[in-house]
Amino acid sequence: GQEKLIEALNILIEDYNNSNFQAIFLGSDQGRKVYKKKLINLVQRYRLSQKIKFIEHCNEMPLAYSLADVVVSASIEPEAFGRVSVEAQAMSKTIIASNLGGSQETILKNKSGFLYKHDDPRDLAKILNNVIQFDQDKLKSMGIEGRKNITKKFDVEAMCDSTLREYKKLLDI
Repeated sequence: GQEKLIEALNILIEDYNNSNFQAIFLGSDQGRKVYKKKLINLVQRYRLSQKIKFIEHCNEMPLAYSLADVVVSASIEPEAFGRVSVEAQAMSKTIIASNLGGSQETILKNKSGFLYKHDDPRDLAKILNNVIQFDQDKLKSMGIEGRKNITKKFDVEAMCDSTLREYKKLLDI
């Protein structure tokens, strides 16, 4: 989904005249050198080299999340869980994610984050444009909602209790 995000950032500048962002693409190319070259070429073609940076690896993901104002998960295929969406909310960050897979279930729409149509960079650009205009209080409030959401849904003790209840039902105890 990195291509869709790059396209969306270009649309953000071209259509919304909004260049008030710095995007960090964090993570290994996992040996997909041709794909990474394609992304770099797309960034250069759109003249976004000053706006988009690629960072191969980060040992301190909590630190990376803490530095972000907003986190984008631009998946183009459904993810069973959507870890980035959950991690961002756990770190009290507003999340923008594609409307596929687990993110649909973990994000509180318009409260802890936003979902966009996964194959529509214009929809992503529109949401980015809106979120970039939020003040720090609004971002903080959404982050707090996300944190509450995750601590409620993914509390280890509550999850274990729920699993045990299901086993007991199955065993008819």
